[in-house]
Amino acid sequence: MTPLDAFAALADTPVGDFADKPTTLTPGQQEASVMLHTSADERIKIGVWECTPGHFTADRTAAGEYCHIISGTATVTNADGSGSRDIGPGDLLVLPQGWTGEWVLHEPMRKLFVIARGD
Repeated sequence: MTPLDAFAALADTPVGDFADKPTTLTPGQQEASVMLHTSADERIKIGVWECTPGHFTADRTAAGEYCHIISGTATVTNADGSGSRDIGPGDLLVLPQGWTGEWVLHEPMRKLFVIARGD
């Protein structure tokens, strides 16, 4: 069972070593994350992610994602061009399963993520 304090002080939760972001469109962009909880059936994963500024693609065809922004700002755009949204600290962004698009991080970003896979 995940301890209740696993989600405390998320702004200070260590995320580990940074590595190159595989889907970046900005050379040198790096990310790090730490998993805080995984459900027994592995359909739900909760963690903290941090990334340096830059532009990258994202694909949520296998699972949806709920993003609670802790710090930083970004613009998220749907791949089909149907819209974009600026996000920042305190915002909740919901990317439903099947979503694809791009993120532009204007400054370093940290978020709590919940990945939910529906079968």
